[in-house]
Amino acid sequence: MKTIVTGGAGFIGSHIVDLLLSKGHTVTVLDNFSTGRKANLNHVLEKVEIIECDISGEGEWQEKFKDIDWVFHLAALADIVPSIQRPEDYFHSNVDGTFNVIQASRKYGIKRFVYTASSSCYGIPDNYPTDESADIRPEYPYALTKRLGEELVMHWAKIYDFPALALRLFNVYGPRSRTSGTYGAVFGVFLAQRLAGKPFTVVGDGNQTRDFTFVSDVANAFLTAAESKIVGEIYNVGSGRTVSVNKIVELLCGEKVHIPKRPGEPDCTFADINKIKKDLKWEPKVSIEDGVKELLKNIDYWRSAPVWEPNSIAEQTKDWFKYLGK
Repeated sequence: MKTIVTGGAGFIGSHIVDLLLSKGHTVTVLDNFSTGRKANLNHVLEKVEIIECDISGEGEWQEKFKDIDWVFHLAALADIVPSIQRPEDYFHSNVDGTFNVIQASRKYGIKRFVYTASSSCYGIPDNYPTDESADIRPEYPYALTKRLGEELVMHWAKIYDFPALALRLFNVYGPRSRTSGTYGAVFGVFLAQRLAGKPFTVVGDGNQTRDFTFVSDVANAFLTAAESKIVGEIYNVGSGRTVSVNKIVELLCGEKVHIPKRPGEPDCTFADINKIKKDLKWEPKVSIEDGVKELLKNIDYWRSAPVWEPNSIAEQTKDWFKYLGK
């Protein structure tokens, strides 16, 4: 197949590129490198076409969709705090960008489209594990913009027979996770702290649990979704279990310091994955123990990441408390 991966230089996108290439696909990557890193593709530079572009605006990049079979749409702005501070940027990237990508895909008659949705659309759910029929309650602009993109994709599937599926991802971790200057996902924060010999900054009491899903399992979910013939459905992608933050500290072996619990964050994320197991025959394979071992093998990747401490986290997240703590 001829495939396009938007955001293909990013954390999850680059792993999908690797998997597609291993299956013999021809791959074109679209990325503006705002969060993705060219270094994530250094090992495959001779095998992929890389187009540096901004999907939030129309441009020549849309012509690349001609004769493409599959599209994996991962390009987006992520993280909570910057979405509160810069909602317009997030809307342009995650909503306008998605609209532009699906319009280009529809224009050139692509055969399969897989959208990267976010489990953050559930907000603080009533039930765990949380299935796809749960109420949608986004707590911050990032979650809202990813949900709006999902609604666009599903509406196009309904009205225009657009051959699309959406995957709602839960707490993805693994090699190449982002090292940007934004305070974000727990593993990136903890790995940089471990390298610097600093204690792990644990939010609240650390008993909160997360459905940590290893990136190779997620990449396989995308490939499985593209290979299916199902259209217009949304699937949770999770690990099938939850793990406490304190357990992560134990696996990473280090001291910890506690910082204030944040509003708008659930005490648990836990995907009900029965639907994707039944419909697509996909199941996660990597345990949290094996996933953490793989991260530690690749820990040098986080040497350039910022090292967060309680004071710098408090400064970075003050808008979080200001706007979400009402």
